Amino acid sequence: MRKAAADPAIEARRNGAIPDEVDPALQALVEEIIGKVADKWTMLVLETLEEHGTQRFTQLARQVTGISQKMLTQTLRQMERDGLVRRTVHPVIPPHVDYALTPLGAGLSAAFCGVWIWAETHREDIRQAREAFDATQAGAATRASR
Repeated sequence: MRKAAADPAIEARRNGAIPDEVDPALQALVEEIIGKVADKWTMLVLETLEEHGTQRFTQLARQVTGISQKMLTQTLRQMERDGLVRRTVHPVIPPHVDYALTPLGAGLSAAFCGVWIWAETHREDIRQAREAFDATQAGAATRASR
């Protein structure tokens, strides 16, 4: 994933004070957005459009390995509804439709770039934690079977 530029407004808020109260409507929106965009296909489509720019449906289908036409259609439709992608229909025969990230989608891509960098930075820590956990679980299973 390409490193995207940080949004100064978001960085200023991130470094500011944590609010005492959380707006329930905002919390619901955040939970809804995370539920939608944190799925595998949305993340992969977002990454593909960020890295390759405007793409036709067939190009996206080739780039996003393993996605069905139905799932790609549903994912793009939801991303368009949320304002993350722009769908452009060119009036030619046969119709030419392409998809591009909107500024909102590019901003989300930048936010997820931070997750990518975090995972890359902590890959070894995560591997060690998983090995330690698995060893503990294996030991507990062995003791339980005696």
